[in-house]
Amino acid sequence: MNIKKIQNNKKKFLDLLLLADEQESMIDKYLERGDMFALYDDDLKSICVVTKENDDTYEIKNIATYEIYQGKGYGKALINYIENYYRGKCKTLIVGTGDSPLTIPFYESCGFIKSHRIKNFFIDNYDHPIYECGLQLVDMIYLKKELN
Repeated sequence: MNIKKIQNNKKKFLDLLLLADEQESMIDKYLERGDMFALYDDDLKSICVVTKENDDTYEIKNIATYEIYQGKGYGKALINYIENYYRGKCKTLIVGTGDSPLTIPFYESCGFIKSHRIKNFFIDNYDHPIYECGLQLVDMIYLKKELN
């Protein structure tokens, strides 16, 4: 397993980024200002974009694993790498996601705890309804993890 920081041509990973954030205009808001990391295990498995929100906080804006490789530990390995990469650079790592039975338990299994929510985020910011596991995403749920 090998993780590389991607400096250029971040849009070439758009197909994978769209798995986690299905509206390209939303990805465009953070892609260039964020650090991008790609996890390879022979070939590309996962991608992650992290932005600096303030001196103490970085945010995981997008993390995605190709569907055929999901459930094999690649996402968790990438989260662990991100934590180690930013430890000492910030106090808190946050992530926002929909209120989904897939993503919330994943982040909790990585040691994140629920922090706050932004009401109607998906309704107010996306040009179409977003569904996961048959449920429409409405509020953005934020989780956080303190880095020591």
